Amino acid sequence: MTRMSGACDDDDGKAHVGTDEASGDGGVISRWSAHLAGQDAASIGDLLPPHSSNCAGCGPENPAGLGLRVMRTATGVESVHQFSHAQEGAPGIVHGGAVALAFDDLFGFTLYAVGSLAVTRSITVEYEAPFRLNQPYTFRAQVAQREGRRLLLRAEAWDAYGRRAGSADATFVVVDPRHFRLEHVPASR
Repeated sequence: MTRMSGACDDDDGKAHVGTDEASGDGGVISRWSAHLAGQDAASIGDLLPPHSSNCAGCGPENPAGLGLRVMRTATGVESVHQFSHAQEGAPGIVHGGAVALAFDDLFGFTLYAVGSLAVTRSITVEYEAPFRLNQPYTFRAQVAQREGRRLLLRAEAWDAYGRRAGSADATFVVVDPRHFRLEHVPASR
């Protein structure tokens, strides 16, 4: 029987992290969870660390990633981002999937304010104008409501002229760190 010491989602809705000697991941998930839970002390205006070095949205070591840089605000999180030709859909326009990735990753940063691990349950993106390549967009996200383990999130993106280019709503579900643990899955026959 595997024992997870201290890594549980208690009644307060926060992931409490201890050691996980039996996970087989060398403590990666425990350290990541502690890293996330410790970000509630980030001050307004502080740049938040990436989710991981290879995160598709914010990882600095992912050559195919967006490389989002996100800071804490009084109401949530914010990122000013320019999409490159690597995210092109139609000529000169950002692929809608890359915009959705930016929103989803930004929502992940709102978890630093919540202090819990959570995963995307659903996301809806409204594209109100084309997102142009090499133009700055200000993305802002916040937790709109929390209902137990369910987090309802809201975000908007604005162009350099103050016009709203898009918005997104998402539902995230708070999970225990064990959700991320790699386990052996038997091969199907």
